[in-house]
Amino acid sequence: MPIHDTDLIRAWTQVLKLSKLQPGQAVTILTSDNTHPQTLRCAITAATMLGATVCRLDLPPVNGDKALSRDPLAYLGTTPLTGNPPAIAALKASDLVLDLMTLLFSPEQHEILASGTKILLAVEPPEILARLVPTEEDYRRVQAGVKLLKNKSLMRVTSTAGTDLHLPLGEYPITAEYGFVDQPGRWDHWPSGFVFTWPNEGGARGRIVLDKGDILLPQKSYVTEPITLTVEQGFVTRIEGGVEAELLKEYIDSFEDPEAYAISHIGWGLQKRAFWSTLGLYDREASIGMDARAVNGNFLFSLGPNNEAGGSRTTTCHIDIPMRRCNVFVDDLQVVKEGKVVESLMVDQGDSHAG
Repeated sequence: MPIHDTDLIRAWTQVLKLSKLQPGQAVTILTSDNTHPQTLRCAITAATMLGATVCRLDLPPVNGDKALSRDPLAYLGTTPLTGNPPAIAALKASDLVLDLMTLLFSPEQHEILASGTKILLAVEPPEILARLVPTEEDYRRVQAGVKLLKNKSLMRVTSTAGTDLHLPLGEYPITAEYGFVDQPGRWDHWPSGFVFTWPNEGGARGRIVLDKGDILLPQKSYVTEPITLTVEQGFVTRIEGGVEAELLKEYIDSFEDPEAYAISHIGWGLQKRAFWSTLGLYDREASIGMDARAVNGNFLFSLGPNNEAGGSRTTTCHIDIPMRRCNVFVDDLQVVKEGKVVESLMVDQGDSHAG
């Protein structure tokens, strides 16, 4: 059911306080045609109540004629900031950017973050934002996950469905998403709650079996029949199964880019308040599926670009695939067992958030 403005303003206030917003700081709210009006007005109210100087930068959408879906992650290409120096300058001059548009996988975003500006993405429906408003506990859980990945050389993923995937680690950084931006130059996504990295170039190998109930994004669909992906030298080289396998392959092939088949980020969800079933309860154009990406105990992998991590792949195709009931190991340590986080590892290891 809908949420009242009062509750969403309260949620925004908590997120902005966790993001260390101070009176007098400059907040720019980045919007486009698909920005939710309630999210926008409540963000403005909360930021101004905390004493910030707020402005709105509204930019026209792009790539609509190229994407096969209205999902903002369905085609990554250029962004509304591409070739738009005045807009970039305005964002770089801000202390905090609230991205209600979806600015991802772009050199412009890297440039803005490098200036010290913080960026917080928030594009899920207001009800999901309020249910998954970030907390200090989210921060601690994700930081515990980061420590589990640090200095590890291999992630291995198995399942009773037949997955057996080997992912050598070490070339790329670890990313922590906990839902707020507490340091200069930080990007995050509200809602979230997961940890991930990228496999070494050309190193991913093995087999991924998508089982019934796993999720394809941006298709926003539950898998209803097994799909088998063969992974060799960092790329998916075969997709086998029934009609859903054919549709997945057709979607990837529509980008006409071999890099679309590359294994991209890999990690697991840590958000206890996210639910696997939520995707089926919203209109497919209303949500981008953050519950599935963050749900506690998933294994989440993606296909496509790695430029967010400093890599060279900039393919316009990006597919996220959250999987259930997997076993995830980092070196010899099991961190997820049959789709459940090993909670004894999720302890405060002395690195508390000073928000």
